[in-house]
Amino acid sequence: MLQVGEDAPEFELPNQHGDPVRRSDFDGRLVVYFYPRANTDGCTTEANEFNEELSTFAAQDVDVVGISDDPVEDLAEFAADLDLEFDLLSDELGEVATLYESYGEKQLFGNTFDGVFRNTYVVGPDGRIEAVYENVSPDGHAGAVLDDLTEFVAP
Repeated sequence: MLQVGEDAPEFELPNQHGDPVRRSDFDGRLVVYFYPRANTDGCTTEANEFNEELSTFAAQDVDVVGISDDPVEDLAEFAADLDLEFDLLSDELGEVATLYESYGEKQLFGNTFDGVFRNTYVVGPDGRIEAVYENVSPDGHAGAVLDDLTEFVAP
C-alpha cells in the first residue's frame, strides 16, 4: 500500500460517459476508492453509500471517484441504475490500480485471476496521500471515511 505522506500517482481515465478525468482536475481533497466489479452486491453497497453522503463530502470540499477495471459501458449502466452523481473511472488494464497498489492476483472459488482490491485513498489538495484504507468492508465505509476527514479539515 502507498503510505500517508507519499505523492498520489497522477492518472487520466475515462469516466462512465467516456470523458477523461485526471487526479489533478480536483482542487480540494479527493477520495479515490477502488472496487472490484460493478453491479455486484458489495460494490453496489459502497457506491450507494458514497452517493448518499456526496453532499456532506462536497460541503467539506471533498470529491469522490470510484475506479474499477470495468469497461466504460458497464460503468455507464451501473451509474445510471444507481443514479450516481460522482464519476466512476474505467481502468480496464489495471494500470492506475497498480500504481495505487490496488491491483493484483486474487482467488475466488478456487480460481486465480488478476483484479482490483477494495482499497481507498484520501488525497489532499497538495497531491499527497492523507489516509489509506486497505481491504475495506463496503458496508459503512463511506461514513467511516467521512468521519475521518474531520482530522484533515481545518476548523
